[in-house]
Amino acid sequence: MLRHLYSTLLYLATPFFLRKLYKSYPDKPAVGRRWPEHFGSCPPLDKTSPIWIHAVSVGEVLAASEFIKTLHRHYPELAILLTTTTSTGAAQADKLSDIVEHRYMPLDFGWAVRRFLHRVRPRALFIMETELWPNTLHEVQRAEIPVCVLNARLSERSCLRYQKVQPLFNIVKKNIDLLLCQHQDDAERFHRLGVKEHQLGVTGSMKFDISVSNKLQLQGQQLRQLIGQRPVWIAASTHEGEDEQILAAFHQIKTQYPESLLILVPRHPERFSSVAELCNREGFKTVRRTEAGENPISASDDIYLGDTMGEMMILLAAADVAFVGGSLLGDKVGGHNLLEPAALAKPIITGPSYFNFTDITEQLIARGGCQICESADMLASQVSALFANNEKQQAMGSNALSVVKDNQGAIARSIEAIRQYL
Repeated sequence: MLRHLYSTLLYLATPFFLRKLYKSYPDKPAVGRRWPEHFGSCPPLDKTSPIWIHAVSVGEVLAASEFIKTLHRHYPELAILLTTTTSTGAAQADKLSDIVEHRYMPLDFGWAVRRFLHRVRPRALFIMETELWPNTLHEVQRAEIPVCVLNARLSERSCLRYQKVQPLFNIVKKNIDLLLCQHQDDAERFHRLGVKEHQLGVTGSMKFDISVSNKLQLQGQQLRQLIGQRPVWIAASTHEGEDEQILAAFHQIKTQYPESLLILVPRHPERFSSVAELCNREGFKTVRRTEAGENPISASDDIYLGDTMGEMMILLAAADVAFVGGSLLGDKVGGHNLLEPAALAKPIITGPSYFNFTDITEQLIARGGCQICESADMLASQVSALFANNEKQQAMGSNALSVVKDNQGAIARSIEAIRQYL
């Protein structure tokens, strides 16, 4: 009865969800003619009996990428189906097209999921992080397909929210075979929600198993050559309401380092154009990555706008100091992953709101690889201080990298835990 009530509410909410999902923006990839896939109507796969990996959007695809590559190396004959919900996630998944087939995830309607399962016939479903849909899990288990959640995390805030709808979560938990958590705290919270101990495991965070290829390092060096020898900082994954604070800080930094350059990378592609306009209104000469191409960046350029998808590591590699956004907006976002700049041995600054990445951030702070800024004034002060002290830059970067290395191994542990389903 409860699941039917949930489905009714989902039907009512679907027009609003689809409007947001399909809304067109100049820099946002379009779903286009593939929209029927969201209703379970997708083309057949080239290979049969795949394992099905679901990663909702860009962040989850990035987290899954190294896992997928490692899985393919261990099981080269294994067919892999990767689903995403968003078009930006699909664009990121396309970078793995040599080893996976991509389809859009059907909406959480029983009939759509059944149609999808009939088309693709997966042998197992692996869900990245905590994308748990009641009807999907019910239909997958009814088809006798094992379900595993990988790299799962559950904040205290999310745990309390799930407790408020405990009967609905009870439907979810009974349809999960194995739930592999990033940390022991996550496992304890899932256990509080009623997940049995035999369903739980702790494998660590796959995000620590990040690798920096020689190709990526070379691309970062090439971008730095286009920039030239000047102080460079990056503001990565910024949100609306945060860009203004970053630009206010940059005005102050410019008084001490007039030759400095800001690489500004908005989190969402639909904001690329509006952020570029904001930068110009603030009096900064701004060049977009898609416009600059391989041309040298002029000494008179103040801001290099990262308006592409999937190139964050290249942009980070070209900077001296990294600020990670989603962290200056109170409780709205809760921060973003700091491990990419850490893996590149960059000194990291982030705002005080990082509840989505508490463990990672606190490890970096404790080791001396990350600083917290409370305001635009503090951000300006911290960036300027790092520009003035190369030794501190290197020490913080080295400390950040050590945190990454000390936590690696989650992918190997996860593959060992799911071997029975492969």
